[in-house]
Amino acid sequence: MPAMDLGALLDKLESGDQERVQKSLAEYNQENSQCFFFSAEQREERKKLGELVINFLNRDLQPSCQMACLETIRILSRDKHALSPFIGRSAVQTLAQYAGLDYSEEMEMPCIPDGESAVEALKGLCNIIYNSVEAQEVAKDLRLVCGLARRLKLYNETRSSHESKFFDLRLLFLLTALSVDMRRQLAQELRGVSLLTDALESTLALKWSDIYEVVTDRLAPPLGKEETERVMEILKALFNITFDISRREVDEEEAALYRHLAAILRHCLLRQSDGEDRTEEFHGHTVNLLVNLPLMCLDVLLTPKVEQGSVEYMGMNMDTVEVLLLFLDRRLDRGHKLRETLTPVLNLLTESSRVHRETRKFLRAKVLPPLRDVKNRPEVGNTLRNKLVRLMTHVDTDVKHCAAEFLFVLCKENVSRFVKYTGYGNAAGLLAARGLLAGGRGEGRYSEDEDTDTEEYREAKANINPVTGRVEEKQPNPMDGMTEEQKEYEAMKLVNMFDKLSRYNRTNHPAHGGDL
Repeated sequence: MPAMDLGALLDKLESGDQERVQKSLAEYNQENSQCFFFSAEQREERKKLGELVINFLNRDLQPSCQMACLETIRILSRDKHALSPFIGRSAVQTLAQYAGLDYSEEMEMPCIPDGESAVEALKGLCNIIYNSVEAQEVAKDLRLVCGLARRLKLYNETRSSHESKFFDLRLLFLLTALSVDMRRQLAQELRGVSLLTDALESTLALKWSDIYEVVTDRLAPPLGKEETERVMEILKALFNITFDISRREVDEEEAALYRHLAAILRHCLLRQSDGEDRTEEFHGHTVNLLVNLPLMCLDVLLTPKVEQGSVEYMGMNMDTVEVLLLFLDRRLDRGHKLRETLTPVLNLLTESSRVHRETRKFLRAKVLPPLRDVKNRPEVGNTLRNKLVRLMTHVDTDVKHCAAEFLFVLCKENVSRFVKYTGYGNAAGLLAARGLLAGGRGEGRYSEDEDTDTEEYREAKANINPVTGRVEEKQPNPMDGMTEEQKEYEAMKLVNMFDKLSRYNRTNHPAHGGDL
């Protein structure tokens, strides 16, 4: 951090003159606007500056002076070791008032933030909540989630700026990510899933062609940068409050709500954003949320009518499954942070394949087509099967398990079929964990159909090494070219070695009372 003379700045603030304070803070803010890392030097002075600024905000100030104070707090709150002026109840309440989030039961209408000062207050609150457990507790006591939820109800009716809506959503995401109590409060007391789903629908400006079918124009322009940013914050907040849904029973009303949400998420997967990286991030948050939803509600991903340009399989619209498969392939190629980036989409495809026969058969046709290449190991090559088989021996247990489980389900949990496509060596980990090393089937229930072999596979089948999953070159016989005397000599050497080993074991490991 630049070594600005904080002592002189503190003297000016203590003078209390608004014009001098505003001018001095504006200079300080400009000098430190890009400072995100703080040394221990001048930490006490920065704390003192924070105290003076937060107290100054309780006075009747000109808008320009308010703005300067709030900008200073945003900068100072980046330092988690100098947060003490901002984490008390009074300080958080002051910032909440400037952000329009001061909540009370008597308020009939939520306060709509107006102007840049409210956005600055929201940014400061985001930093403080993110960096301080104590501030999170204060936010819970002040019921900031309630204030945000009230404002969210008017999301579509207000003409607030993008930044105001975005930082409302960012703060809501942080509060629900960092506090179990606020997560539960939003989900249950404030009907957060419905509230955020409405905000999602509004941001995407959706039109519906059927009860669970959004009109999706694949040729429409990409979703704008600002809309994408808000949508991603909504998806992240929804993820926080739905992460335990799939573990419990849902009633009819909840199922309808989650089907409605799943239909919107299908639309999200079929939309592009501005640029590949942003689209990838957008689809990543969509997949993460889909994983949370009850499996019974994911049938809406397949129900839309097959139209011109749709991917059709067994009379079903497979557009969404195709997009998920392409998403999986891209993440496999990136190979970065596989546990975070790959396991959600693998889990989603695995569980969908368990319950939807058409999905499983479509995926199997794409991932495990009839075998033709019997000369290379299953893990060698660039097909989806090759890439997934490589993951079956990955160092990360979660990644290894997810990849193996996906392929096992595509094989209908049939051990011989699984070994055929992956090789026994790669399959051994999952089979051992399931107690299926000797063969058989898993516990899943699947329809019966024949596994069709290609001509290449049938011809080579007898010569395929089940451990490596490929045809091995025949190894030369070590006794070729030997005379009968040499063969007899080698055989006697082998007998003598076994005899020595047997005598060694009797000497060093005598039997005890018939123990085996």
